[in-house]
Amino acid sequence: MTQPSEEKKITFADKMRIWFRWYLNPIAGFFNRLGLRPNTITLFGLAGTIGCALLIVFGHMTWAGILLLFMGPVDAMDGALARLRNEASEWGAFVDAVTDRYSELFLFLGFLLYYMLHANATGVILAYLAAAGSVLVSYVKARADASKLDANVGLLTRVERYIVLIPGLIFNLPMLVLIIIAILANFTALQRILRVRRDAHRRLSQSQE
Repeated sequence: MTQPSEEKKITFADKMRIWFRWYLNPIAGFFNRLGLRPNTITLFGLAGTIGCALLIVFGHMTWAGILLLFMGPVDAMDGALARLRNEASEWGAFVDAVTDRYSELFLFLGFLLYYMLHANATGVILAYLAAAGSVLVSYVKARADASKLDANVGLLTRVERYIVLIPGLIFNLPMLVLIIIAILANFTALQRILRVRRDAHRRLSQSQE
């Protein structure tokens, strides 16, 4: 007999939204009074991240970190605004998720181009590995969710990656940022793959009982 699925675990990102609700909700209310829609805020956040990527390309690491620090709350603002307007929807969640992936890839493209311009092969490889790991962390989770399997584990999810990125850029330590993300993001993807494998085997054995 199949056992009921485990309760969805609260992620670190979920906790961050709860902790900073006092900050997000008043700003969401201001944006609502201006007539802005949640997806508009999402696209504004993407544009800001592209700006960060351009600053990285031209070597302005500290300014890129400062801009990313200010753009960080925008990532949660669209959800707060959607809840305030009672417009939370699967389409909005889809747009937000896809935009998040584009945002990260633009940032790592910025690193990659910067190191290509400076003929630094190590930096190029690290930028690629960091991008690959970040995408795989999200893809494994999305694919597991689609199959109703548990992938709710991970050392370096998106919020933690930004916690590494922002101070690393502000203090002009781009290589250290890429080393940490390249290693830990791919480790996190492996963590999730093993978690999904364990959950899949558990469900298979339960269905055969």
